[in-house]
Amino acid sequence: MNDKLEFLIALAREQHFGRAAKACGVTQPTLSAGIKQLEDSFGVLLVHRGARYLGLTVEGEHVLEWARRIVADTRAMREDIRGLRMGLVGHLRIAAIPTALAMVPALTTPYREQHPGVRFTVLSATSSSVLEQLENFEVDAGLTYLGSEPIGRVRAGTRCIASATGS
Repeated sequence: MNDKLEFLIALAREQHFGRAAKACGVTQPTLSAGIKQLEDSFGVLLVHRGARYLGLTVEGEHVLEWARRIVADTRAMREDIRGLRMGLVGHLRIAAIPTALAMVPALTTPYREQHPGVRFTVLSATSSSVLEQLENFEVDAGLTYLGSEPIGRVRAGTRCIASATGS
């Protein structure tokens, strides 16, 4: 079921069946069939369809929230188990506002010295985009201003680091 949840996440992000299929590395019929299987298993329509993608239904939006949490938790579990076996390894995605980019090496360099198997991807983003990416579990951590932005489902740290809580 996890792959079908990933299909739904990609479809919501791409807002196009063909692009979502490409992002998932499957054919469009495979993606469409996976979404249909999700709909059948829940007994509700998740996607408004016409000649093209028209958006998610109310139920689809609700399932999407759960899908993001489940997929993020599954990824975290895999990384955790892999870490038990091989030491801490994985890929951390960090979004930062441009003025905070210079701070990133101060955080990542000591971490990488302790955990050489961890890779980092650092993305430059607006403050609202940092928060959106955190809420959508597209990044693992973010550096942003917190004063005037609503922080939603993220936790603010003492060093202006926000991380997804998953709840």
